[in-house]
Amino acid sequence: MSMETMNKQEERYEKANAYAKKVLGLINKEDEAITKKDAAWITSETVDNFRDYVNPGFLDYRKTVTKDKQFAAVEWSDEGDCFKDVNGKKYIDCLGGFGIYNVGHRNPKVVQAVEKQMNRQALHSQDLLDPLRAFLAKLLAQITPGDLQYSFFTNSGTESVEGALKLAKLYSDRTTFIAATRAFHGKSLGSLTATAKGVFRKPFFPLVSGFHHVQYGDIEMMEKTMEACHMTGNDVAAVLLEPIQGEGGVIVPPDDYLPKVRALCDKFGALLILDEVQTGMGRTGKMFCCEHYGVVPDILCLAKAFGGGIIPAGAVIASEKVFKNFFPNPFIHTTTFGGNPLACAAAIATINVLIEEHLPERAAKMGAYMLKGLKAAAKGHEDKVMEIRGKGLMIGIEFQEDKIGYEFSKKLFDQGVLVAGTLVNAKTIRIEPPLTIKKEEIDQVVQTVAEALQ
Repeated sequence: MSMETMNKQEERYEKANAYAKKVLGLINKEDEAITKKDAAWITSETVDNFRDYVNPGFLDYRKTVTKDKQFAAVEWSDEGDCFKDVNGKKYIDCLGGFGIYNVGHRNPKVVQAVEKQMNRQALHSQDLLDPLRAFLAKLLAQITPGDLQYSFFTNSGTESVEGALKLAKLYSDRTTFIAATRAFHGKSLGSLTATAKGVFRKPFFPLVSGFHHVQYGDIEMMEKTMEACHMTGNDVAAVLLEPIQGEGGVIVPPDDYLPKVRALCDKFGALLILDEVQTGMGRTGKMFCCEHYGVVPDILCLAKAFGGGIIPAGAVIASEKVFKNFFPNPFIHTTTFGGNPLACAAAIATINVLIEEHLPERAAKMGAYMLKGLKAAAKGHEDKVMEIRGKGLMIGIEFQEDKIGYEFSKKLFDQGVLVAGTLVNAKTIRIEPPLTIKKEEIDQVVQTVAEALQ
């Protein structure tokens, strides 16, 4: 390396280090010490850096960004049931990171567990036995339904689905999978194959072979497809479903759908994989949504709220008859950071909070109250609102067209209520607040909805 090249590299490092120090200085400031000048710099840098170094597409997508791209609401802190932007404006969180914050924002018990564990050991050696992974696996065996027993830990929902698909492939020599239309299971290659949204799938064809999609909720189509697969020698390895479809528009199936799917899987010797990445951890009024229907899957996928809104964490839980195929070679499917001590500490604390504070039951009660209020607010606006539906605190408002949903979500945002409505799919707005949301906050959201619909 020439002296000139070395000098240029040194200059780049010095410039980068000065920038890092400035950012660290802001991170280390208390919120009340952030000045208007600081806030303006953070905002402009965020917009510029998204354009130049992250992805400029997000600036068209985010409803917080003005048309001239010079200003955006930049999130800075969170607590309880709310976000705050860098200028101090508070937003009631009815988006919940698509279902991350079930136990609230920065739940003190989860934060404490993670901080204590971080001060002891943040990541594991990869060689010695790590105790928190063992503790968490036992907890999951205790709280999941039926004979689910063994756990593999991941960092995200799509990783959990990938792990489930690989378990199903190891279980038998079958290679056919059935998923549903409007399904969303993630965007890594295997889970993307199960995902049904064409805009995500088409650019990456060909995907993993052997997948079929049937209409969600249509048990006759499911039976005919499984029967046809059997007759042609393509017996189904597994059926992969969300108990309630999230990205698909909060689609709640008929009450007898999942029990009948379970029966079909038993009849044709297929495994049932339930993706509870969004519906799990108390969201729908039960610890796991499948419990509403008395159905036990062979494999259960978790993520999102599993890490308590603090640490990314996910899990694949399976019965021994399925999981034992990982026993002979535990290295056949691994991940460096899955099941790390910080994530396990967060998940253990999350389970503790959910049980001790009766949050699944609270979700059922508050969800019914919110659903009733939203339906009352929508009365007389049938020209805009098609349907309001949901279970627990997983609620969808379906509009007559996408444009109405987007304008509605933007009006709510302007009034300090954050919901899951985007240009990608705004025909149905998802409302997924923390399970800790207070009654007065629900009343405020309902009032804001009523005003927006005017």
